[in-house]
Amino acid sequence: MNQPKSSVGKPRVDTTDRELILTAAARLFRENGYERTTVRQIADACGLLPGSLHYRYPAKEAILLDMMKAAIEQTIRAIIDATAPVADPLHKLRAAMQAHIRVLLSGNDMFYVLLFEWRSLNGEARAAMIAERDRYERYWAILLDTLKVQGYIRQEVDLHMLRLIGLGALNWVATWYREGGRYTEEQIGDMAWTVLTQGALLVTHHNQASHM
Repeated sequence: MNQPKSSVGKPRVDTTDRELILTAAARLFRENGYERTTVRQIADACGLLPGSLHYRYPAKEAILLDMMKAAIEQTIRAIIDATAPVADPLHKLRAAMQAHIRVLLSGNDMFYVLLFEWRSLNGEARAAMIAERDRYERYWAILLDTLKVQGYIRQEVDLHMLRLIGLGALNWVATWYREGGRYTEEQIGDMAWTVLTQGALLVTHHNQASHM
């Protein structure tokens, strides 16, 4: 029987293999950098022959792209789970920020690689990665748009710039946060929330935000 046309040329990676490979590759990419990590090192870390790894992922770039897709999907799922039960738009934004920080500081190497190695992708792989990133950022755009429409955010605030600065500040936490260090996840979230709300909300909502 002929193989279905839609599956021709696509790497077959079952769930168990995918998790094993992406976890091992993420650790190596974080420790050594993407460029200095070889396919053989990834295969060795997974207990696979290089040919077996190549059968699943035709190139190292394919591993990186799949890793980033997996990390973004996990982040989106965390945001949805945190915000779905919340009706109030301001509380919803707070829940989304807390979820983002929890995922970012979870210790999962994939999220660190997502933030700092995506520029290693080229051509179609980079375009695919940017499309995934934009899909995640649309969740934040919707949250901020809702707040502005409902009169929480000052009309002169540029929501696109606010989102870029806000997510940039949150993501940069990954470079300096240390578990058991000077600041806890909660303290970081509280400070980020204070800076965001005091700078963007109408004064009439400052007191409300400060008690969340």
